[in-house]
Amino acid sequence: MSGETASGTFAFTAENEAKARAIVARYPEGRQQSAVMPLLDLAQRQNGGWLPEPAIRYVADFLGMPHIRAMEVASFYTMYNLRPVGRHLVQVCTTTPCWLRGSSEIMSVCEKHLGIHAGETSADGLFTLLEVECLGACVNAPMMQVGDDYFEDLTPESTVKVLEALRRGERPKPGPQSERKSSEPAGGPTTLKAVPGAGE
Repeated sequence: MSGETASGTFAFTAENEAKARAIVARYPEGRQQSAVMPLLDLAQRQNGGWLPEPAIRYVADFLGMPHIRAMEVASFYTMYNLRPVGRHLVQVCTTTPCWLRGSSEIMSVCEKHLGIHAGETSADGLFTLLEVECLGACVNAPMMQVGDDYFEDLTPESTVKVLEALRRGERPKPGPQSERKSSEPAGGPTTLKAVPGAGE
């Protein structure tokens, strides 16, 4: 549910206001403004995945800080979207480890399959595609983040499967899209194969 009205105002829902107060309570007295990042995230989630200026001002007022300081945070971190995004925000990592493992092909498949380029939103409003810097899953490159989920060990085929599942309204299984578990070696363990104490 969006807190933005036709007049351009924003306010937390009652549920999100309770969450916001619980978040602020985690910080020492006099340091409540440190909650600006989680509160901006909460406002963004309430507003359909992006932060209009009234929401940023609201968070600043909620924390008793100058509007410009909240705007500095919102405009610095790429986790905040300052314009509307599609229902599924697809972020393809193209930093060196992912690039070496084929992220250019993953980006190309996304663009072709969705019919949009990086920075654009599909006509049906379902997908926004972004090229991003390191998302911290280098060992499972190439990868992309969709919403809060990581999809790793991507191939062009598995990328299309993820996108199609999302289009159907399903939630594809996050994590490696290969057969490996977590970030174990692709061919399975190569050392310490025996269970400690076994056979003694």
